[in-house]
Amino acid sequence: MITANENALERATQNQTNSEIDLFTFLSIPSVSTNPNEAANVQQCAEWLAAHLSSCGLQHTEVITTAGHPIVFAEHRCAVPDAPTILFYGHYDVQPVDPLELWTTPPFTPTVRDGKVFARGATDDKGQVLIHAKALQALIADGSLAVHIKMLIEGEEEVGSPNLAPFIKANTQKLACDAVVISDTAMFAPNRPSLVVGLRGLAYVEIHVQGPNRDLHSGAYGGPVVNPLNALCSIIASMRNDDGSIAIDGFYTDVLELTPEEKGEIADLGSMDDRLIADVGVTALGGEKTYSTLEKLWVRPTLDLNGISGGYQAAGAKTVLPAKAMAKLSMRLVPNQKPEHIVELVRKHVQQHAPKGVTVSVVDLHGANPVYVNRDNAATRAAKDALEKTFGVPCVFQREGGSIPVVDLFTSVLQVPAVLMGFGLNTENLHSPNEHFHLANFHKGIEACIRFYSSVQDFE
Repeated sequence: MITANENALERATQNQTNSEIDLFTFLSIPSVSTNPNEAANVQQCAEWLAAHLSSCGLQHTEVITTAGHPIVFAEHRCAVPDAPTILFYGHYDVQPVDPLELWTTPPFTPTVRDGKVFARGATDDKGQVLIHAKALQALIADGSLAVHIKMLIEGEEEVGSPNLAPFIKANTQKLACDAVVISDTAMFAPNRPSLVVGLRGLAYVEIHVQGPNRDLHSGAYGGPVVNPLNALCSIIASMRNDDGSIAIDGFYTDVLELTPEEKGEIADLGSMDDRLIADVGVTALGGEKTYSTLEKLWVRPTLDLNGISGGYQAAGAKTVLPAKAMAKLSMRLVPNQKPEHIVELVRKHVQQHAPKGVTVSVVDLHGANPVYVNRDNAATRAAKDALEKTFGVPCVFQREGGSIPVVDLFTSVLQVPAVLMGFGLNTENLHSPNEHFHLANFHKGIEACIRFYSSVQDFE
């Protein structure tokens, strides 16, 4: 592989201050997609981004209207007609800022402390989007871009991308490419770059338990009348075994077990127990006893209670026997589990374990397929080489516990490999107060992407 164009790398280095100023401008726009009151700001952010991509030298940019928030699309053709085409995906929308009082500085007033920029969207995903824009700016200005570029940056990722799938399916020619690159993931550790080759899927349900026709006095009716909250807690407790495994019949049937080689690769990364305990502030870890912490996070399915409601929730005491109760339950899935099948298993389990005297129902809210990315492709090899040259250490092939539904969407509809090359860190408070992004990783990301987009001859 040839070395990335040194002029482009030098140009990016000289432009670091301006790149940070552009990042801060991007971060100052409150593009909170879930809040209808912020719709004008989301639109403003899309328009700013399209204009900025034009200023970076991309030949064509447009803001595309959808049934919700707009999609920003950009395209640039390099000087080599038969060069491969890379499609970059990211998102410009951000999470709400609540609770606002826990922010040290205002979430849409970017502030630099200790080499980190603090703002909502800093690491998820505005900082990572701008990494690619700035890498392309340097390459285009230098005349050394060696691939055709397409960029699809949406404004609804934080609300489940409701309009993305229809757009991709209706625009396969517009989006035709040789590989998709996504930077919405984290590095394995500080100064330890990684490529994500697996993502857990998701099944998310609500369990509803209905008891008496109204809330009752717990003294006048408690005892013979079945309490829906008690019933719900009993049902949920029945879903777990004492060893930490999930007790729902058939839950593990389709789980794709690790090969000995994959298990060895994870073991070689060492234990992360102490780091995780320190990060989340607990005294011990749990889960299935026969698997390591990394295996539990990456390649084992989970079942977690996300919320529960019913009865009296305000301050003080009220002796009430509630008429109904509800729980929200999420299950992270691994290859080859299917969300719709898991939901049916949960529904059957709930019916079987519901006591007489209550009625139960399970509502399927949403799901996502687990993803395993084949690492044996030219795009992944080029990304690995670019990361190792930039960071000076071996690149880790890792999996992630979360879900990115768009990965499965791109690979299945466009029939191309996906490269998940992120530059954030899980400790950067994404979705939480005081979200931040290490500026050193912002600039190293630009350098790595210049190298990646310069390795055209290695693509097949």
